[in-house]
Amino acid sequence: MPKRTADRAPTASFIAQSGRRPTSYDVARIAGVSQSAVSRCFAPNASIAPAKRELILKVASELGYRPNALAQALISKRTNLVAVLISNLTNLYYPEVLAGLSASLTKRDVRVLLFSLGAESEVDDVIDQIWRHSVDGVIAAARLSEQQLEQFADHQIPVVMYNRLASGPNAASVRCDSVGGERDLVERLIASGHRHFGIIAGPEDSYVGEERNSAARTLLAERGFGDVPMVRGDFSYASGRAGVRELARIMPKLDAVVCASDLMAIGAMDEARIELGRDVPKDLSIVGFDGSGPATWESYRLTTIRQPVGRMTAAAAAMLMERIEDPASPAEQRLFSGQMIEGASARLGA
Repeated sequence: MPKRTADRAPTASFIAQSGRRPTSYDVARIAGVSQSAVSRCFAPNASIAPAKRELILKVASELGYRPNALAQALISKRTNLVAVLISNLTNLYYPEVLAGLSASLTKRDVRVLLFSLGAESEVDDVIDQIWRHSVDGVIAAARLSEQQLEQFADHQIPVVMYNRLASGPNAASVRCDSVGGERDLVERLIASGHRHFGIIAGPEDSYVGEERNSAARTLLAERGFGDVPMVRGDFSYASGRAGVRELARIMPKLDAVVCASDLMAIGAMDEARIELGRDVPKDLSIVGFDGSGPATWESYRLTTIRQPVGRMTAAAAAMLMERIEDPASPAEQRLFSGQMIEGASARLGA
């Protein structure tokens, strides 16, 4: 029989004042239960009688006991760590992505271990670190080769690709429909009378950037615009400024610029207005892609495609946890449509 609270209080007080950290064994001894019962009490979804749980939590509160994550990991065989791979040369909206993933995983008592890449092609440089941290799963906002995906499968680490298409049977993916969104933007520009197009693309090793670039160029070719100049940026503000400057040099009659990200589009707008003396959108229409916060600022009011980041991050976290709980879960692809934002940076017809 568990001891009464009044009998336990001096012991709990003594431990709390002793200067040492209380352990699960202290909680078990004072509550009169087994140490495994204490472990079950603090383990998610574990079975334990309500009265026993209440007693253990009361004693733990008296002692100031908090379960040790490392000890729990040894018992559960899980670290409750998820690796997130993300590139530095990436889009402005990724802080929002990281916040969304962290919030969704924290609700499940899982922590994010961030691996920041200089470029998407640098995944091999961090894979050994991922093995050393024994993560339960990976969310990759970076390109992974089939060989790399096979390595994760060999280590029994499930992977969810974020805004990347997963190849093979071992990974799931959550994506915004970049092709559909980009085609929608370009179609509207053509329908509104634009005839002299330029493209500011992202880095060649960016899956998202290349997907958007290819969609824009393919549609323009289909509509008879086969010789469209393209310059590459790195998704930064400065590369957007340099990009539109180069496009204007190549094509003096330039009247529409399609940018692979909002931040490059914002840079292009400033360069066109300040240095090139162009009225945006009267003389030159500029569009982006992402729907990041600064794109809505009054000085820019960028025409863009807004990605449903909240829905996408929640889906990515849920899909990964499903695969951690059930490694036999089949590969799944979820495609989300973006929202057209008709700002003030482009002339678009009705």
